[in-house]
Formats: sequence, structure tokens, C-alpha cells
Amino acid sequence: MRHLKKGRKFGRMRGQRKSFLKSLANNLVRHGKILTTESRAKELKAFIERLITRGKKQNLAGLRLLLQKLPKDSAYKLYHEIAPRYAGRVGGYSRIIKLTKRRQSDGSKMAYIEFV
Repeated sequence: MRHLKKGRKFGRMRGQRKSFLKSLANNLVRHGKILTTESRAKELKAFIERLITRGKKQNLAGLRLLLQKLPKDSAYKLYHEIAPRYAGRVGGYSRIIKLTKRRQSDGSKMAYIEFV
């Protein structure tokens, strides 16, 4: 039973998984919208929404936490441009749009993830 075991493993070890989520978040911040698999999008949504909530507070501790989790240019963009847009919003900063077409190679369900 998987009680209290949250998060997907993606067939990777812990360090690889953390790096993988960082790179997905980096791409989302840089481009605003990315195409990925459904399970990756769901995992990324939780990760990026926590970061936006930290960035919304507009304090030095939040910026330093973003710099730990993201590359410098993405962290600054999230802190100075993206997070202030959601100052009056309580949550739900991103959306997942599921696609009907599956990936050609392995049949994975695909989805877009973007900022609201």
C-alpha cells in the first residue's frame, strides 16, 4: 500500500528527480507554456505553485529560496515578473490542458501546462 507516499518517481533516483523537476520548472518559467506528459505536468504543477507562493511574499528569504530551486535568470523572472501578477490570487497559478492525441512513440498521455 502507498499510504502517505506522495510524489511520482519517474524511474529516476532522488537527485536526478530533483534536477528533472528543476529543469521542467525552468522551461515553464522561461516559456510560459510547455508540452509534456500528464504525470509530469501534475507533478510540476505542485512544485511551481509552491515557488510562486514563496515569490509572492516579496522578501529576501523568498528570493533566496527561489535561487536554490531554480537557475538565477528564471528565479529573478519568477520573483520580479510572474509572482507579482498573482498578488491578489489565493492559489491556482497554473493550469493543465489535457490533449486527446497521445505521444507517437509510447502512447503516453500528453498535456500542456501554462500559467493562468
